[in-house]
Amino acid sequence: MKLKHLLSGIIIVTFFSTIASAQLMQKKETYTRADTLRGMLTPLRTCYDINYYHLDVKFDLDKKYISGSNLFKFTAKQNFTKLQFDLYANLKVDKVVYQGKDLPFTREFNAVFVTFPKAIAKGSKDEFTVYYSGNPTVAKRAPWDGGVVFTTDSLGKPWVATACQGAGASIWWPTKDHQADEVDSALISISVPAGLQDVSNGRLRKTTTLPDGYTRFDWFVSNPINNYDIAANIGNYTHMEDSYDGEKGKLSIDYWVLTYNAEKAKAQFGRDVKRMLKAFENWFGPYPWYEDGYKLVETPHLGMEHQSAVAYGNKYKNGYLGRDLSGTGLGLTWDFIIVHESGHEWFGNNITSKDIADMWIHESFTNYSESLFIETYSNKQAGLEYIQGLRKIIRNDEPIIGPYNVNKEGSGDMYPKGANMLSIVRTIINDDAKWRSILRGLNQTFYHQTVTTPQIVNYINKQAGINFTPIFDQYLRYTQIPQLDLKFENGKVYAKWTADVKGFTMPIKMRKKDGEYYFIKVTSDYAPVALPGLTKENLEVDTFEYYIKVKME
Repeated sequence: MKLKHLLSGIIIVTFFSTIASAQLMQKKETYTRADTLRGMLTPLRTCYDINYYHLDVKFDLDKKYISGSNLFKFTAKQNFTKLQFDLYANLKVDKVVYQGKDLPFTREFNAVFVTFPKAIAKGSKDEFTVYYSGNPTVAKRAPWDGGVVFTTDSLGKPWVATACQGAGASIWWPTKDHQADEVDSALISISVPAGLQDVSNGRLRKTTTLPDGYTRFDWFVSNPINNYDIAANIGNYTHMEDSYDGEKGKLSIDYWVLTYNAEKAKAQFGRDVKRMLKAFENWFGPYPWYEDGYKLVETPHLGMEHQSAVAYGNKYKNGYLGRDLSGTGLGLTWDFIIVHESGHEWFGNNITSKDIADMWIHESFTNYSESLFIETYSNKQAGLEYIQGLRKIIRNDEPIIGPYNVNKEGSGDMYPKGANMLSIVRTIINDDAKWRSILRGLNQTFYHQTVTTPQIVNYINKQAGINFTPIFDQYLRYTQIPQLDLKFENGKVYAKWTADVKGFTMPIKMRKKDGEYYFIKVTSDYAPVALPGLTKENLEVDTFEYYIKVKME
């Protein structure tokens, strides 16, 4: 997640994204050639499919300087002689090597274009290596901004981490920087000054003492991974091991924390990690990365969903740095960063949006997963109360879905508003076993895949047997929530929806005061409510499970 959207109270308002949806004719933004190069899947990107990376980087901590290489192994999707990879312009491409020879390349903004001496044939497998160096962007407020964090722990020892969601992995290493193409596997080799450790994604294959006073740590990821998830975490770490008997067998659990925080980690992680895994495997299906294991890594920034190496910086506090974002008190009995960032292993890492404009797929489901965690260890009502409590931080300022092809996310409402939207969908389905099967089915059907909004919505529609498209469109593509208009004429109640989506329809729960709720079909045209005896005084609309406006005449 991009955590700038999760600060509580007044602060959350300050840091919400203000990117508008150009396609929906909201506040118009001007996008540049650089935005298009970063965000669009042009033929220079779609011509090749990334199969494997070997990222090999040395960190000079005193100079805040990095140098190294990345091997690109790929399959040609069409005949081509030229392709694009990405690396921020402040980092130097020293050379691009293909079959032992340097290739010509050009740069435009943060894009690099490589020309091969002869056409690469469709279907063939090939490779090239990029050598690079320079001072990477220093993140000033990670993870709210992207880059490398260079700091020290409380004992004055170096503590370094990468965090680059949104900004892109090319802020610190050369890569095909688009979420639509995940590398199938990767070897991550990070060299650090002797006495420090690097913790990256996957499993540690080898540690090598180098002759120049550095130590190289080789980590291997055997599953597909988003490039913004690939991380370096450098510090004076201690390592603790555990395991969990999960749906696919024994899952290894590893904790890498600063040496002086070992006892705190044992208590905090020991309390929350296994119960998180139990809850989310129940709701979403098996943890998606048994082969690579589950890790929590203490970081100098608040947190990030770095696949199989979840970044943790919540200072061993309950809630979100000791606060409950819902204001209900229900968020203060568990560690927010452990639960939320680990929830991304299913939504965000297992299922990844092709375009960051669809980042709601990551954040809405994961924000909603917090309520499922509460429900698992309390009850359904508590989970609903948590979701309802999040409404106070919804702004309804911009569409949740951002503009496509320019690497721009939508409104930060994708967190609390998106969670409320999913809760409404569950309410309408009115079958918790079916809802659970849909959530598990999403993770099975789109296992290790990149997806679009229509794919997710169509799957839910098909499995539920209900057309939720108008509901998803209203909550995701427009700023305003639907308004239920009620009027009373000649002893009858008439209802209709006012919404941006043409022909909007959504069943709503109504009742006579203190009676039983009934689902009432309501469309965009006034129609009588088929509940006898309703009056202005005794009519109740379910505004607890539904995030809507109600207007009575």
